[in-house]
Amino acid sequence: MASTWMESVAEAQRRAKKRLPPSVYSALLAGHDRGRTYNSNMDAFAELGLAPHVAGLPAERDLATSVMGQPISMPVLISPTGVQAVHPDGEVAIARASAARGVAMGLSSFASKPIEEVIAANPQVFFQMYWMDSRETMSMLMDRAKAAGAVGLVVTLDWTFSYGRDWGSPIIPETVNLKAMARFAPEAIRRPRWLLDFAKEGRIPDLTTPNIALPGQPAPTFFGAYGRWMQTPPPSWEDIAWLAQEWGGPIMLKGICRLDDAKRAVDAGVTAISVSNHGGNNLDTTPAAIRCLRPIVEAVGDDVEVVLDGGIRRGSDVVKAVALGARAVMIGRAYLWGLAANGQAGVENVLDILRMGIDSTMYGLARASLSELSPEDVIIPDGFIQRLGASGTNR
Repeated sequence: MASTWMESVAEAQRRAKKRLPPSVYSALLAGHDRGRTYNSNMDAFAELGLAPHVAGLPAERDLATSVMGQPISMPVLISPTGVQAVHPDGEVAIARASAARGVAMGLSSFASKPIEEVIAANPQVFFQMYWMDSRETMSMLMDRAKAAGAVGLVVTLDWTFSYGRDWGSPIIPETVNLKAMARFAPEAIRRPRWLLDFAKEGRIPDLTTPNIALPGQPAPTFFGAYGRWMQTPPPSWEDIAWLAQEWGGPIMLKGICRLDDAKRAVDAGVTAISVSNHGGNNLDTTPAAIRCLRPIVEAVGDDVEVVLDGGIRRGSDVVKAVALGARAVMIGRAYLWGLAANGQAGVENVLDILRMGIDSTMYGLARASLSELSPEDVIIPDGFIQRLGASGTNR
């Protein structure tokens, strides 16, 4: 019997592609327009070098840290992602895996599993929200998250509507009904193991979003939720300040890549910011997130915690981000590929890959703890850093 262990995130992606129907895999890959930012997020890490030592290396390394008051075993967080039809257990499997590895989890408001079930599997859950409907709706959703035991809030702003991708957007059904099943049967037949996973559980892929259901109404489909978000006027900085006050606890604003926005976020009263371009799903040709990190840390790192998401595929990527000032990183596609490849065990596998990579990189850099990492450990090429929104310039 072939080993289920995966040696790298790239291997998890290969196995996910083999297991998932093409449309489902394409939805995970995503990316805006031509996908330049999606690729740049990963390629930028390869441009950063490391400066290793050869003696006096630490026999043990401490990878632990904390984010928004939550102790975590390593500087990695589960980034919230929408409806996860890649595996029947979806977000619950991810919650179990992240809890087993001492990692906090972001849960999307567009998730396919109720927040109560997810928090039962991992009490360290940050509930993620888009600005939707009205302040009244936002208050209602926050109240439910608080009652369920969410330990923090993530507000996502780095997402714009894509009118088309150069390589084509996947066709995703509104609901999985008989018509949809007939249409996608050829894809499912080509990937029988994926379909068998759901059949064993006596269910079909669930495309509803139970965490944003309004009182007395059924849970909307993903596209129903998407439509509600698109029809809502975008929030102002005053709305963000209201959210922070209304939540009254740790809150992260996700999607910062400009210095002026970072400073406005601090003024709005958030606890943390995520330097992010939504994994390349915001505006294409936005610089890689890691290029924007250091100037933002220098500007607001004493006022808020700064995390980074976008392009993390290796433990060395995590170390580079922490050395440049990130408190932690958030991963998205990496754990989804693990989930698709092997369920909960696949997510644990991906987290183990990152942990081993972080540990070995810190060993080579002669750093015994995350607090010892600094920009001196990283070789930064000329022109690498991007200072967007600095005194009216974007250089």
